[in-house]
Amino acid sequence: MKLSFALLLTAGSATAFAPSSLVQPSYSRHLATKSVFCKHSALCMSAEANVAESAAIAEKDDDATTSEFPPILQELRDVAMRLHTREQAPREGQAEAPKKPAEPYVPTQADYLQFLVDSYVVYVALEEIVNEVDALAPFRNSGLERTQALEKDIAYMCQRFDLQRPDAGKAGSMYAAKLKDMIKSDDDVPEFMCHYYNFYFAHLAGGRMIGKQMSKLLLDGEALEFYKWGENVNQLKDSVKGQIEELAKGWNRKERDGCIDATAAAFMGGGGINGYLYGRNPH
Repeated sequence: MKLSFALLLTAGSATAFAPSSLVQPSYSRHLATKSVFCKHSALCMSAEANVAESAAIAEKDDDATTSEFPPILQELRDVAMRLHTREQAPREGQAEAPKKPAEPYVPTQADYLQFLVDSYVVYVALEEIVNEVDALAPFRNSGLERTQALEKDIAYMCQRFDLQRPDAGKAGSMYAAKLKDMIKSDDDVPEFMCHYYNFYFAHLAGGRMIGKQMSKLLLDGEALEFYKWGENVNQLKDSVKGQIEELAKGWNRKERDGCIDATAAAFMGGGGINGYLYGRNPH
């Protein structure tokens, strides 16, 4: 179990959020390099763009209309794949792989509880922002919301394992604060949407695999509410992706780049919280 869980964390959770110091330039300046698409990636979009078409897109100015751009999720996916390591994405990964510990870290119930608490404060921040910003109204009550489920799970973990609910740790508190400070007006929506998309959809992809492993390792197979949705997950993902694309139709090249360039920060925010599960965050 130690080995299988360690492999999941290096090949699964890190794929959802791969912290990296790699700075990603704007997509428009690097689109001329043809992308290789991973058919099984959670962030993969079906798009076929050749080099000539990509180069033409790159020359568009900031006032170009959305019809002249590829889908925003395709652009986000291309940048995200470069933030993976070669082990995670053999053909596209560019990030340096972290040094592996001599002994695989085995998380405890206390680690998992801290992970849930920190996740909770970030989801609270995301939901509050969506409910307060008019431009984000289409994302209210989307079905992705996780705060109520996490409240139940945190209470369950405390009761079952005789644990005291901890305060949010540094990783969750700092990321939640960053999100709240990020959005002051509608001009900040593109940057915020990068964080919204990566945080929610990482949970829908690699996060679900983490949940299954944690269930086997720590909960005797019990499934937490955090990993349950009240409808078909694929339909839910498609619906929200469609809303993101609709929102992005009104963005010019500069606004789209503001969204794309936030990818590394989004990975760092989510990866910091995942760190509780592999011994990188003391608490």
